[in-house]
Amino acid sequence: MAKDNAFEFAADDITLEQMYKLMIGSVVPRPIAWVSTRSKEGVLNLAPFSFFTVASRYPATLLISIGPGVGERMGTVKDTLVNIRETGEFVINMVPASLVESMQRSSADVASGENEFELAGVTPKAGIRVDVPSVLESPIAFELTLDRIIAVGTDHLVLGKVEHVRVDAEAYAGHYKIALESWQPLASLAGNYALMKPAFSV
Repeated sequence: MAKDNAFEFAADDITLEQMYKLMIGSVVPRPIAWVSTRSKEGVLNLAPFSFFTVASRYPATLLISIGPGVGERMGTVKDTLVNIRETGEFVINMVPASLVESMQRSSADVASGENEFELAGVTPKAGIRVDVPSVLESPIAFELTLDRIIAVGTDHLVLGKVEHVRVDAEAYAGHYKIALESWQPLASLAGNYALMKPAFSV
């Protein structure tokens, strides 16, 4: 049955920013991919992305969507995308509530040559299968090699094949299961963050 008290928005009648607000407030909660990369010159980069999900179970593939630069770097290509294109490697670190301030610091608009591990105050841990460090303090890290990059409008879908997974002991429930309650995964809402409530099943 149709509702008389609903608001209707035709995509052609609203601005990009207005549609963006509708999407990020509706497609929630979203996990946060804290992506570490290394430039071809060896500079470490660390940045969060909330357009993030599983793309394929076999081969195990994760997906992040990277938009253009913002602020003073409006319209430029983000360092994360440049680095992945040039090296073909990256790491997705999962973000627990305890690292929210560090993650937020790494989202700052800084010069390309700045080491964002240092900016965030976190420790690089050498990769096992890729030449990119994970965040030591992150309880879960996926090492990935680039599968493909797909341009979609202003953004780019980056698909990475999982090569190695690190799960800290406190986040591991055994039998390849993750103990979600022990590391409190952070979720992105419409400009804010949230934690999981106790899980339930139906």
